[in-house]
Amino acid sequence: MQDIENKVAYITGGTKGIGLGIAKALISNGVKVAISGRSIEAVTKAKEELGNENVLAIQSDVRNFEDEVQAVEKIIATYGKLDIVIANAGMGKFAPVDQMSLEDWNLMIETNLTGVFHTLKASVEQLKENKGYYISIASLAGTNFFAQGAGYNASKFGVVGFTQAAMLDLRNYDVKCTTIMPGSVTSHFNEHVPNEADGWKIQPEDLGQMIVDLLKMNPNVLPSKIEVRPTKTK
Repeated sequence: MQDIENKVAYITGGTKGIGLGIAKALISNGVKVAISGRSIEAVTKAKEELGNENVLAIQSDVRNFEDEVQAVEKIIATYGKLDIVIANAGMGKFAPVDQMSLEDWNLMIETNLTGVFHTLKASVEQLKENKGYYISIASLAGTNFFAQGAGYNASKFGVVGFTQAAMLDLRNYDVKCTTIMPGSVTSHFNEHVPNEADGWKIQPEDLGQMIVDLLKMNPNVLPSKIEVRPTKTK
């Protein structure tokens, strides 16, 4: 088992839902965590909820490459290194393809796909230097298409393909890359408010534990693509 205590992790979209659940799991295992989000109010609130001095709150929009460069610079200035990057920021807009607006299409592609590239591009030299780990949060929508999901499917199919190709590019630098493809998760996705009826779903802390397990795994082993579903349907 790998020791991850005092490793430094960066989580995009870390203010709620999956990202916040991952942050909690990492912190409980001694990892120093930076979280980012588009709103300074949201990242500040999340930092307060995490209640840990080893949390750095950063305002960054993954659609803007310079934001991600500055985020990584802040992490290095604070912690001196960056070992783990979790590209989690994402959103969804759903409509039949003939009714989908250009604005919604561009917002999804720029956030879900281009943002994933921006995050890796900004951090890859640190990951190479520290033999780090890059994890993208995709979706089962990255392999299963559905009606009214053309834009979301396109972005998540792209995340899966991007991360798998990045894995092949970076493995010889001893950088691991994994994409996680969750099914139904209790989260604030698409403006949902988590409630008791979500009990059958994957919980954010479940994905957090999965990432802890990945990080602790033997360095000779790489689960490069993981599909995860609730045990039962609704």
